[in-house]
Amino acid sequence: MRLPQWAGALAVKAALFITVMCCALAAMLGALVHVSVTHQTVGEARDLALSRLADATEAYEAGDPLLPGAGLDPEELPGPLRDLALSGRRGTMVADHRGRPTMWAAGPADGGRALAVAVDYSQQARTIDGLDRAIVWSSALAIGATLLVGAFAVTRVTRRLHATARVARRISAGDLDARVHDRRAGDPGGPQDEVGAVAAALDSMAGSLQGKLLAEQRFTADVAHELRTPLTGLHAAAELLPPGRPTELVRDRVAALRTLTEDLLEISRLDTGRERLELDSEELGALARRVVRASGTDTEVRVVRDARVETDRRRLERVLGNLVANGHRHGRAPVVLTVDGPVVTVRDHGDGYPGYLVAHGPQRFRTEGGARGHGLGLTIALGQAEVLGARLDFGNAPDGGALATLTLPRTAPPRTAPPRGAHPDHG
Repeated sequence: MRLPQWAGALAVKAALFITVMCCALAAMLGALVHVSVTHQTVGEARDLALSRLADATEAYEAGDPLLPGAGLDPEELPGPLRDLALSGRRGTMVADHRGRPTMWAAGPADGGRALAVAVDYSQQARTIDGLDRAIVWSSALAIGATLLVGAFAVTRVTRRLHATARVARRISAGDLDARVHDRRAGDPGGPQDEVGAVAAALDSMAGSLQGKLLAEQRFTADVAHELRTPLTGLHAAAELLPPGRPTELVRDRVAALRTLTEDLLEISRLDTGRERLELDSEELGALARRVVRASGTDTEVRVVRDARVETDRRRLERVLGNLVANGHRHGRAPVVLTVDGPVVTVRDHGDGYPGYLVAHGPQRFRTEGGARGHGLGLTIALGQAEVLGARLDFGNAPDGGALATLTLPRTAPPRTAPPRGAHPDHG
């Protein structure tokens, strides 16, 4: 049986600690009570037995008949107590007499004999036994009640910790609107427990991070928009230059700058999380062939199992086009695009994706090994895949080469795109 999430290591350790401490405390208190009551009960019985022994001694020395329970050298007198009396000293001892617990008191008598008195100890023994049972039952009840209260308190703390951890994972996945809103966090400047302090710190961090990312997104969008106008003029001016190698270089750089600007604008739109889908039914095999023809590259298309999906054609073409272009730009031929049901893979035979990309996904303006580009193509592909409700994974084939796997959802995604970083359930 699977335990609930809150019953984790902390809750188990806390329960074990509470149990051990309760048992130790109950054992210590029970032992103290048992020793104290037993000492008092035995002391009272001993005093009574010695008092009767004194009365019996006076009667024996006066020649009067001995009191009931008193006698000379009784056969039932315990051996150690008999030896003590014969040595000239008095003592007491608890032993069984005729199947009942008895307090014996013995002392020396004339003629090297032992004068002994037997006092019934049954009531005192029953009192001690009853006390021991009461201690055991009360300790068990106290331990159980403490465990219930402690478990309730611990699980409340662990639930709050797990809620904070879930929000942290949502923030890590890109949902910057997620907040803990712990009711016990209270006023940030006022008193609060440690869990509330952690929750308040996480909410504060998420708010600060969200503000910085929004400012970065606005800056990127503003820069791209501001570059658009002068680039349009620069492109028009480049078209008026006389033919020649310098003109080709200028036009090439202007085209690259325009592409970069358009990519930045597309990323800024994806970052807003308000993209709307235009869904239509598409055959993946035919769409893959259109993408390859439009790319103008020598890419092999393999259709293992064709499938019809409800998707946004333009966005899906953008994803596959970027993956194909990346394979030719940074990998080596042959580049193969494979359709296997709702799963589309793009593989090249180069050196493969760098380790950081496989582990953490594409990052803007980061490339390695002197590769050309700005790292925006795969970033856009990943963002458009999220808008489509698809999952895009990056890895390396066992026999070499980069391998990108696009898994389309089994059902049509919502027409409004989810926030960046939110991954839908693919069943």
